[in-house]
Amino acid sequence: MAYVLFGTEACHLCELAQQVILDVAQHIAMDVYVEDIGESESLVKQYGTRIPVLLDESSGRELSWPFDQNGLLVWLNHKESES
Repeated sequence: MAYVLFGTEACHLCELAQQVILDVAQHIAMDVYVEDIGESESLVKQYGTRIPVLLDESSGRELSWPFDQNGLLVWLNHKESES
């Protein structure tokens, strides 16, 4: 499973989201890539006021902050139940 976490440098909420994802990734195999929206004007327009946002690359589904471990697991499991 491949996911992208959109955020920016020095974003406290993005750091919290990364920690939640790392905690869950200890139990579920998932590849997460961090992308700094500050490097793309179109990403700033799309995500600027919503970061951090986790994107499921395969389905296009997004999980916006705030989320905790349980919320992330529910979101991940929802995808599996759709398959």
